[in-house]
Amino acid sequence: MYVWADMMRAPRPSALLQRITPGTLDRYLVRQMAPPFLISLAVVMTALLLERLLVLLNVLAADGGTLKIFAGLLADLIPHYLGLALPAAICVSVFSVVRRMSQNNEIDALMASGISLLRIARPFVMVGSVMGLVGFSLYGFIQPYARYDFRQAMYFAAHAGWAPHLQSGMFATPADTLMLTADRVDGAGTRLHHVFIRDRSSGLERDISAESGTLRIADDRTSVRLDLAHGIIVTDRQDTAPTLVQFDTTTRIFQTVSQAHTFRCRGNDERELTLLELLRGVHTGDPAIRRPHLVAELHFRLARALAIPFIPILACALAGVAKRQRRNLGLAIAAISLVGFDHALQLGLSLVASRSMSPWLVIWGPFSLFCGACVWLIMHRAGSAGSGRIWRRPFTRLSASPSP
Repeated sequence: MYVWADMMRAPRPSALLQRITPGTLDRYLVRQMAPPFLISLAVVMTALLLERLLVLLNVLAADGGTLKIFAGLLADLIPHYLGLALPAAICVSVFSVVRRMSQNNEIDALMASGISLLRIARPFVMVGSVMGLVGFSLYGFIQPYARYDFRQAMYFAAHAGWAPHLQSGMFATPADTLMLTADRVDGAGTRLHHVFIRDRSSGLERDISAESGTLRIADDRTSVRLDLAHGIIVTDRQDTAPTLVQFDTTTRIFQTVSQAHTFRCRGNDERELTLLELLRGVHTGDPAIRRPHLVAELHFRLARALAIPFIPILACALAGVAKRQRRNLGLAIAAISLVGFDHALQLGLSLVASRSMSPWLVIWGPFSLFCGACVWLIMHRAGSAGSGRIWRRPFTRLSASPSP
């Protein structure tokens, strides 16, 4: 008899699974959150990448880069700016959903049915936890490799040698035995008119003149290709009479002197190390990087990743608007809070790295203050009456009371 009573009081596995499984309200809120999240992420990523894209275009245009190199550099930049855009997109999407529901009286209807603001925030917190895992992967493992690949690609793009661009009347020397000039140049320095070339390679002297030519980088990226049309080649072998050859079209390949050497190995900068490598360097030491820099970078990345699940709590608490209130400064307050928190972490990173201060004070202190403020704010907005309904399902079946 007592065993049967204990079994009746014990939570059934089906009841626990029912509490954990997302309900109708959870799926509805997540579906409402998805479109503004994707739109916000795309807008923030575009805004962050725009300035860097212009810089990359200028650098590659000056060094003769191609669209393939530009696409590779852009792919290396995406993980870095995705880590910055992810918290902002979560905040904007949750804020827009809760504010729209508040204006349409959906929040009032849910609260009237016994669902608290904490229960409404539960699916957003779950999504934030998933995004926290994504941020942990970005900050800890993807960004270090992407940062190294970007620096390596920029190094080879900037030291690839002579870029195939000319100016009218300019004498270019892409190699010690080669001189090139043209009377008129257009097409951003790639289309030449009245071209003259003096080539002294292989112990010979070749003087080439042509009506027009086109400069481009060869497919191997180590030489320059010049396509000439309607010209004459005069070859002087010094021991015999010069020879003269007329041509309609010909192609010359110029080997340029590259200034690029083998790029350094990954790991000379703490930002190029993964979390496991940082942890190993903190415990065993790294001769290339000082220990305070390793400690600061390790705590900084962990704090940024762990703070992401608290961002939906902040947005949900600030999105509510009173019925007669026309303005809501919640989004501005949330933006200022996120920017201030990020700057506080950056300051803590600098203090730990340069002055060897304790990361528990200057990094985890702002982290605790930010997360505590988020939790306190939503508890204050929800009220003590709804604080116990956060993990309950939104709708429960009412049992009929027996008639007297």
